Amino acid sequence: MTKLRIGVLGIQGAYVRHADILSLVGAVPVIVKYGKQLEDLDGLIIPGGESSTMTKMMGFRIAYDDILQFGKFKPIFGTCAGLILLGKGISDPRIHQLELIDARISRNAYGSQKDSFVDDITLRFDIEKPYHAVFIRAPQIVSVGDSIRVLAECDNIPVLVESGLHLSASFHPELTGDARIHRYFIQKVKEIKNGEKNDSV
Repeated sequence: MTKLRIGVLGIQGAYVRHADILSLVGAVPVIVKYGKQLEDLDGLIIPGGESSTMTKMMGFRIAYDDILQFGKFKPIFGTCAGLILLGKGISDPRIHQLELIDARISRNAYGSQKDSFVDDITLRFDIEKPYHAVFIRAPQIVSVGDSIRVLAECDNIPVLVESGLHLSASFHPELTGDARIHRYFIQKVKEIKNGEKNDSV
């Protein structure tokens, strides 16, 4: 059986850690730096990092529209800064959001680097074992639209959400040894590719 090819946007942030986990869960990771690399991918991860820097680099190595067009038809998983880019509601002119998910995001809402923390959350697709979520200068999901399914919360605030095609987390799932969220994304990509999963919630 052909393995899924999952890209990890490699212009800034912790993209290598995502690639390592993708290999662990049976996908073929592809570090994406240029738009042409998106052509034969089944899904894409936009990792954590610095959202304003990522926006700037999108205009240099890979076009904003390349990722936007990819996300209209194929799944994207955004983590931390990736969540910011997938969502909407940021007024900072340095950040160009894709607005692919109906969620309003507040940047660095959990505080600065020194306010980073780890908390146990419950994944609604696997409630038996807590997930140790790592929050580093994390954005906050302020509100979500009707198309959003909340998959996990921290202090009653959504921190892992899903739309028809896309998955987004305000924390860093690549920084733990727990691959459940990556496996969930891979399964989502597989079902969408095979036409088994509707692209609406």
